[in-house]
Amino acid sequence: MNPDPNLPRYQVVPLPGHQVSFQVDGVERTRWHTGSEYPRPFFYPLNGPSGETLTRLGHPGAPDHEHHRSVWFAHFKVLGIDFWGDGRNDAYIRQRQWLAFEDGEDAARMAVMIGWYDGHNPQPLISQELVAEMRDDAAGGTLLELQARFIPEAEMLEFQQTNFGFLAVRVAKSISEHFGGGKLTNSEERQGEKDIFGKRAKWMDYSGLIRAGDKKVTEGITFYDHPDNAPEASKEPVGWHVRQDGWMGASACMFSSRLTTQQSPLTLRYLLHAHGGELDPEASGNRYDQFCKTKGFVVEKGKSHTRHVIRRAS
Repeated sequence: MNPDPNLPRYQVVPLPGHQVSFQVDGVERTRWHTGSEYPRPFFYPLNGPSGETLTRLGHPGAPDHEHHRSVWFAHFKVLGIDFWGDGRNDAYIRQRQWLAFEDGEDAARMAVMIGWYDGHNPQPLISQELVAEMRDDAAGGTLLELQARFIPEAEMLEFQQTNFGFLAVRVAKSISEHFGGGKLTNSEERQGEKDIFGKRAKWMDYSGLIRAGDKKVTEGITFYDHPDNAPEASKEPVGWHVRQDGWMGASACMFSSRLTTQQSPLTLRYLLHAHGGELDPEASGNRYDQFCKTKGFVVEKGKSHTRHVIRRAS
């Protein structure tokens, strides 16, 4: 059967409440939340093959971790300003406008412009262009590819050294090591927080049990960091901030600060794979190699002055 261009398999569906649903064959895989009731945007849920979310909102045991919202971008030190925690200062992150929603037979894509505000200036310190592409794998898993380009309002801006930032994932309670008996594993075949925290790795996986109806199934999330994210002076993989209580983050500034400039904005690329079954290290390694070979996204004006299009760089 030939695909119907008016009914593509992959769709981006805007919803009330400042939300956007990413769907495959009419079934939601993830959702983008941008409401002003939150200090920053985030993705929730991120569903595995069972149809259940593999992420959660908040820490299972710490009420002061409400900023852990599933899948989110943030940074602890920007000119000394905390864009990571909730309620510590007046800083916040807001979507300013959407640029493109694209349905298709191979993927669904979204591009948005986000502002990072210090709370005292109506102009953002940073504009973040975010591209999100959602597709599925052959086994019903969800692939969410993310590209963030950080454009400073000033000529340049420094993201200071910290473990906290840029992209973080809070997994479901039952997947975490401490609360559910899940497993943390990295690309170097290390396991557990003690042997992984602060270590360099190409990718990280958190897998464990999820309840799907009356069944218990093993699913997990593999978090890939693109090698181009490494500082120019170092082609080594980034360090990882992970916890046995259920979160993982690729820390682009763990070992040094990073600059972003108007002429050469800092661009970071990531891939999240919500997969079925236990981690398959060989398959994850192959997926990482494939990710390394892909080009990043370009967002550009289309035929109308109000319309943008998303394409892969040539």
